[in-house]
Amino acid sequence: MALVAEGLGVTLGGRVVLSELSARLEPGAVTCIVGPNGAGKSTLMACLAGLRRPDAGRALLDETPILAMPARARALRLGFLPQTPEVAWAVEARTLVGLGRIPHGRGDAGSEAGRGAVARAMAATGVADLARRTVDTLSGGERGRVLIARALAGEPEWLLADEPLTGLDIGHQIDACELFGRLAREAGKGVVLTLHDLAMALRVADRVLVLAEGRVIADGPATEALSPAVIRQAYGVETRLGAGAFGPTLELVGRHGG
Repeated sequence: MALVAEGLGVTLGGRVVLSELSARLEPGAVTCIVGPNGAGKSTLMACLAGLRRPDAGRALLDETPILAMPARARALRLGFLPQTPEVAWAVEARTLVGLGRIPHGRGDAGSEAGRGAVARAMAATGVADLARRTVDTLSGGERGRVLIARALAGEPEWLLADEPLTGLDIGHQIDACELFGRLAREAGKGVVLTLHDLAMALRVADRVLVLAEGRVIADGPATEALSPAVIRQAYGVETRLGAGAFGPTLELVGRHGG
């Protein structure tokens, strides 16, 4: 069940985006990938989802190269939510969520199993009341939650979500993080998120990978991987870790050396 990056290397426009990057991700946990802009987070996610062929190395699922898997088999096991998903037409939210059932076969969204999966996904993301609204009438946050529901409706073994909290208000960010945690710890799924918000990463992650210049510079439990020394190295800022009522907290002190 492990999802593995094995020596991944990607060069885009003459710039090295990933360099000999290796990591082994296990199901039943939330893994957050963080790092500054241009660190390679989205490129790594695309490689893990089988949407980008690396220039070097490979991504594997259960020791099988992901790019060697038939597209449908890959889609059944790996649910992917891109950072900037596009919705090209004014479709009802319920229909859009049902598109997550496409890997299960033609007409599945209308089957009893498909309808049940769509209903559960919409209930879990708090968008059941938006079912008949067309997506062009939704706010950015509402659309974001509908798109998370679409990824969940396919009932994949792994959920790979690139910046899934973008556009969500703080309450719905917390709700989404709690949902991701339940998927991992109660349903046993593998959940991999890229996040810019380090405080949310501290809140939701069982494990954090910190990228900088296409390499993993820290990998471990959130409070270890997001130590002040690591954040200073990756972001060039000074921080302090603390303890709050709801878990560890992160305080920004200022620019390193500033």
